Amino acid sequence: MNQFRIGHFTDREAETGCTVILTPPGTIGSGVVRGAAPGTREYALLDPHRKVEEVHAVFLTGGSAFGLDAAAGVMRYLREREVGFPTIFGKVPIVPAAVVYDLYSGKSDVFPTAENAYQACLSASEDNRRNGRIGAGTGTTVGKWAGLEFMMPGGIGHARLKLGNVQVEALTVVNPVGDVVDSRGQIVAGARKDGVFLAQNDPTVRWKPPEVGLGQNTILSVLMTNAKLTKLQLHGIAERGHLGIARAVIPSHTAYDGDIVFALASGQVLASPEAVAEMGAEAIRVSILNAVTQ
Repeated sequence: MNQFRIGHFTDREAETGCTVILTPPGTIGSGVVRGAAPGTREYALLDPHRKVEEVHAVFLTGGSAFGLDAAAGVMRYLREREVGFPTIFGKVPIVPAAVVYDLYSGKSDVFPTAENAYQACLSASEDNRRNGRIGAGTGTTVGKWAGLEFMMPGGIGHARLKLGNVQVEALTVVNPVGDVVDSRGQIVAGARKDGVFLAQNDPTVRWKPPEVGLGQNTILSVLMTNAKLTKLQLHGIAERGHLGIARAVIPSHTAYDGDIVFALASGQVLASPEAVAEMGAEAIRVSILNAVTQ
């Protein structure tokens, strides 16, 4: 499956950045939003009822809605290489994009640009699988439900699973209002004071309204597989992928989050959609943990 290429641009000073996934030819894509406050570009075409099926790249960026402008850099990169949906006057790249709100960190008036996104494309490679505060995860944070003074760093995480010839990989940008928990429900990153997690002894403290604004938190995840799947099947897999978020983040899919899962299939091997869906949910869960622990 190592044909999906990942590239990052990281601005350490401003604490923001962007990430691009360049897809192999013929990749089909869909996606599902469950968070109440998403920020997207070209998302509507991922609906299984829409005409276009092939996706040429997915772009994830910091900078809140301001960062969406940077997707133009990915469009330019692909247009220069004549990659896109064929039309009578040339090929048009299909690049769904989504943002995270990272203005808490670094400089709140600096956002990823089209040139930054172009640089991310130039750096893209098949073995670029780093975790942590890079690319779109550079300025992300977790555990903001108790207030900004108690939050911890987020990041980008990867996970890859294999079942026979079928491979599923997740790349996730982790910026939720909630805490990140492991498979036992133990907090690994989240609201913390003096080295103690605030919900460690009483999880019900998370039930009050978060101490942040609407739409200032988000998890963005991209599932990539070598399976041969339809757009409708990928829509279902993206929907199931959100289970991975729910298993790793408490609370998740709140009115304050803009959680999105994209699903991409390069169509190289036959596979059960059910198996891919389960692998996808687990890959997302593990990728979220990797983002904050590695």
